[in-house]
Amino acid sequence: MLPLAGRALAILTALVTLIPLFYVVVYTVSTGWATSYELLVRPRVGELLWNTVRLEVAVVAASALFGVLAAWLTERSSLPLRSMWSVLLVAPLAIPSFVHSFAWVSLTSAVEGYAGAVLIVTLSHYPYVYLPVAAALRGLDPRLEESARSLGFGPWRTFWAIVTPQLRPSLLGGMLLVTLHLLAELGALEMLRFPTFTTAIYDQYQSTFNSAAANMLASVLVTACVLALLAELTLRGRGRYARIGAGTPRPATRVRLGLLAPVVLAGLLLVAVLSLGLPLAMLAYWVAIGSSTAIRLPLLVQTTLSSISLGLAGALIATALATPVAWLAVRRGGLLSTLTERATYVAHSLPGIVVALSLVAITIRVAKPIYQTTPLLLTAYVILFFPLALVSIRAALAQVPPVLDDVGRSLGSGPFGVLRRVTLPLIWPGLGAAVALVFIAVSTELTATLLLSPIGTQTLATRFWSHAESITYGAAAPYAAMMVAISAPMTYLVTRRAGFGRS
Repeated sequence: MLPLAGRALAILTALVTLIPLFYVVVYTVSTGWATSYELLVRPRVGELLWNTVRLEVAVVAASALFGVLAAWLTERSSLPLRSMWSVLLVAPLAIPSFVHSFAWVSLTSAVEGYAGAVLIVTLSHYPYVYLPVAAALRGLDPRLEESARSLGFGPWRTFWAIVTPQLRPSLLGGMLLVTLHLLAELGALEMLRFPTFTTAIYDQYQSTFNSAAANMLASVLVTACVLALLAELTLRGRGRYARIGAGTPRPATRVRLGLLAPVVLAGLLLVAVLSLGLPLAMLAYWVAIGSSTAIRLPLLVQTTLSSISLGLAGALIATALATPVAWLAVRRGGLLSTLTERATYVAHSLPGIVVALSLVAITIRVAKPIYQTTPLLLTAYVILFFPLALVSIRAALAQVPPVLDDVGRSLGSGPFGVLRRVTLPLIWPGLGAAVALVFIAVSTELTATLLLSPIGTQTLATRFWSHAESITYGAAAPYAAMMVAISAPMTYLVTRRAGFGRS
């Protein structure tokens, strides 16, 4: 009963997340092929494609390189104050990317353009690689590495031959999240004045609410998302990474940094200053002395409570729905399972404005009573941020041996008993990380909230944006600071739950 119900729920969830894709495809077909071709084959589209591709390549490569290096330093080296660095390296997740850009742009306009976009977005997004890779390193059985060393492998050869293949799912999953986040990034790039498909779609919708040109650009983003999913699926392979038991109780032998320790500490300190110190310092500056600051405490409290409640609701719903999809992908496999899982990633690459407008168009036609209601807004959040929960739960479930389920059933437990007593306790860290990641994303979401929130409902992100657009930095800063404050505890929870593979 449980496998059948789980499969049905997973397929239904995947269909819901495909609503924006259906909207883009139907609108493209209704536009006509001739018009679509004219809108796509333009110099402007070529410029946007070049900007998007070169930004993706640079940011994903930089995030992967630094994420793996930082994870190795905290989990496999003799880095001093490792616990502190583990928290600081994840802390940028508590600061929305558009707040990063706000802090830098309010300091200097020199960061506007390609180079600034690469720097700032990388500082904001690298934790998506660091987190799963650090979790995978922490969950690896150190006996694998010790066996390789006993056979004459040096430390670097051991890392590349033994450790790296085990990191493949977590590394590729993190790189995929960075790719999809960047495809849909709006606020940060709008502030940095670096045009991509997402910023162009936003501009088109601002000029004409239901623009054919904007939908054509959205179709390019969908294509890019599909290519990214196929690439990740191909590179991941079909290897299995689960093992019986938690390995030896002692931690893995750490590599001594020696004379490199001061250089490594200086590098990590520089990253912490750029990704945390500067944004927080600029927020404090504008809150303290910004001439446009006018903090209305009751309004700030009300807006904060609204953001927290929406964030928790969206996170719990997304995590609950992602669990059967992850279970289907890991436990069942096959074409249907793969398509179900891959389908849920598509909307994550679309700007929130496209997701919101697709829901508006459909609800007006077939479900008008839920138009501009909280359930519709929560639906948008689940569609947008479902992969954040799925990647975390999938990584946890992949390291739980399927034989444990069989043992549970052989001892007389039914499907629900095995789920409650065996599977859920083992993937609990992944579930906690999923809730935390989705909460952070929902509580700082901007564009879909602007379009779908019920009348009178405001969040910290929408209040911040209304002031930031009019360059009243002092008035925007308190809302940005509060977004950081409510995201910080969840970010800390992510660091505590990062050991997905530990049981």
